[in-house]
Amino acid sequence: MKKTAVLFLAAILAIAFVPPLQAAPLKLVAAHNQTSQENPYQYGMLKFKEVVEKLSNGEISVDVHAGTIGTNEDELVEKLKLGAADVVVASPGFMTKIGIPEVDLFSLLYLFNSFEHWEKAVDGEAGQTLAKIINEKSKNSFRIAAYWSAGVRNYYGKKPINTMEDLKGMKIRTQMSGVVADFWKQTGAIPTQVAWGELYQALQQGIVDCAENDYTNFSLLDHHKTVNGKFITETEHDFTTRFVLMNGRKFDGLTDQQKEWITEALKQATAEERQITYGMLSKSKEKVIADGGTVNSIDKAPFIAIAVPIQDKLAEKLGIQDLVEKVRAAGK
Repeated sequence: MKKTAVLFLAAILAIAFVPPLQAAPLKLVAAHNQTSQENPYQYGMLKFKEVVEKLSNGEISVDVHAGTIGTNEDELVEKLKLGAADVVVASPGFMTKIGIPEVDLFSLLYLFNSFEHWEKAVDGEAGQTLAKIINEKSKNSFRIAAYWSAGVRNYYGKKPINTMEDLKGMKIRTQMSGVVADFWKQTGAIPTQVAWGELYQALQQGIVDCAENDYTNFSLLDHHKTVNGKFITETEHDFTTRFVLMNGRKFDGLTDQQKEWITEALKQATAEERQITYGMLSKSKEKVIADGGTVNSIDKAPFIAIAVPIQDKLAEKLGIQDLVEKVRAAGK
């Protein structure tokens, strides 16, 4: 019996001193659709990679793809669903196609009056409420990990806008459906569909008379150097939101420590992306002017007068009046 007890004790001690198995490193694929290495999304993703790899001491590694696994956001979202990507940047619009119309909240023009207002809304109760709606309606397929900025959008075209009357009959490249198209139609412009990669040629050849985007994005592709793109009017109609998405089910399957590392890394990456976005806007504006573009401002009140009823109509249609009021309250 003593011999048996000794052998049993030895077995217990042997088990106790077996070194624990090391978990396999977690490899994440992070992607966005912009091919420029100077795009704020790229800086944000690189910051995410840097921080999460440092915090985890290499237990998590990140491959960053700048348009290399898809320049179309639909492709990236599909890869996220299939597990071929783990963190992606996407505009909210695609979610209206999959039965989450509440994301049209971020398509509403003149909903925000400044970047400060935008940050208060998306980082506060409104952003949390929308994230919960998206997670529940997608059955945890999509988890909003962060809100990133895509700048503030302005008009640019073949002539400046001094009054809304100047837009009458102008073919403007913008979204073709929903609240955005409705807004531009009411200004007198004609919403026209052109792929982003084809817009330079469309402006140069007069296929469209004007477009709208933020300084950084249109100047990186030299739209302001075309015959129909050199006049910029600072309408500031859209402080633009982008989602940083993860697959909720996959995130839930991670260890608490992995979740903590990823959450902290995305927090720092979000601060980086926003800071670079804001900084690049002023630099991009300087570049546009140096390249011969002209910039003017305009009284936004008539445009806001069109936008507010559209906001109210969508809020009533979707039953999100409280959510819209929370966003508006954040700007007061």
